[in-house]
Amino acid sequence: MSPLLINFAYVISAALFIFGLKMLSSPATARRGNLLSALGMFIAIIFTLMAQGLDYKWILLGMAIGTGIGIVAAVKVEMTSMPEMVALFNGFGGISSLLLAWAEYHQHPEMSVFIAIVAFLSAFIGGVTFTGSMVAFGKLAGKITQKAVVFKGQHIINAAILATAVIAAVLFCMTPQSGAGYALFILIILVALGFGVTSTIPIGGADMPVVISLLNSYSGIAACAAGFVISNNILIVAGALVGASGMILTNIMCKAMNRSLSNVLFSGFGTTTAGQGDSDGPQGEVRPASAEDVYYILEAADSVVFVPGYGLAVAQAQHVVKELGDLLEANDTEVSYAIHPVAGRMPGHMNVLLAEANVPYDQLVEMDDINPRMDTIDVCVVIGANDVVNPAALDDESSPIYGMPIIETQRAKTVIVLKRSMNPGFAGIQNALFFAENARMYFGDAKASIQALVAEFKSD
Repeated sequence: MSPLLINFAYVISAALFIFGLKMLSSPATARRGNLLSALGMFIAIIFTLMAQGLDYKWILLGMAIGTGIGIVAAVKVEMTSMPEMVALFNGFGGISSLLLAWAEYHQHPEMSVFIAIVAFLSAFIGGVTFTGSMVAFGKLAGKITQKAVVFKGQHIINAAILATAVIAAVLFCMTPQSGAGYALFILIILVALGFGVTSTIPIGGADMPVVISLLNSYSGIAACAAGFVISNNILIVAGALVGASGMILTNIMCKAMNRSLSNVLFSGFGTTTAGQGDSDGPQGEVRPASAEDVYYILEAADSVVFVPGYGLAVAQAQHVVKELGDLLEANDTEVSYAIHPVAGRMPGHMNVLLAEANVPYDQLVEMDDINPRMDTIDVCVVIGANDVVNPAALDDESSPIYGMPIIETQRAKTVIVLKRSMNPGFAGIQNALFFAENARMYFGDAKASIQALVAEFKSD
């Protein structure tokens, strides 16, 4: 196959990646953008394999296996498990870059200094991404503790690991073709795998949205470096796009939490919050409400805003929430859904859940758009959200979350909070909203609680 045809196919793939990425920025076009990007990757893979002289039978076999795995994952994996799946995808991307750089070095150890440098970057960043993503997966899936795990001398250990990696990299790049060079490359891989664990384990569950977007960026950077190793232009372009977009998204996530990236990575957030700011104990009188009480409040409302959180995902309540929203609209009530940037366990988690329930895109409202008109809202229904609606972020300077932008539900005329119990959220602090004069606590499983409200409306 001629290089001209291959490069032409790569240009088409790159254009599809860029247009697809652009379309992902809006819920209305995200699905089409995903399909465009998938088409671009399909073209890139086919032409790359054909350029390597691979027989079409092996290409079809690989496509069949990959498609089968994708179909099973799409059908079997629940929407509540999407964050874990994204973490796995990030990890697979990282280990792929590591193995690609390793294979290329194993076959062609006589490489230039530049190729040796990018091979190191691909292997090291890929290894960190893989084990870091596995730790993130374990935290998200509840297989390991979701709390930040910190220990004495942790920063010193991480600094020593990085120093070892840098020294090994310098020595490796000087003599990659020697036996010592190969041993150094294996050392770099082992150090990278260890650093992925030690750098991710201190990060608590509350910071998982940031971690996932950062690991996504790492996987792109590793892929970009791998593209230089094997001189593949489309891999360089695709990796650069993923790396850059992941970094931008990570920055957006940090701003949404009013925290720096270094604070997320190194503070061990969630280990020392008890007793700071808001107390874990009672802060006032809780006003519980029954399904009938909440029904009468909603039935009389002219405007209702649902504020979803991770509790919505756990209860898989998105479909019954949509059903309740339809009943409210039939009752001439204006319905909208306010989305906090870091609600859930990954960027856009709530958008994905509500899209699955076919909630209209124009009813999804971002935090910055809903807050200015919160005073005019009759009822805010908070479903499983906690820290992202905690007023302590606005008025308690001693609170660990002080300064974090929140959805200001406390300014609505009435707030209905759906929770299983009074347990605090991932920040480990009590929520003053639960004790506000205009707040009513509707205890129970979110899905069962909403179903009870639906039944009240249908029986009226």
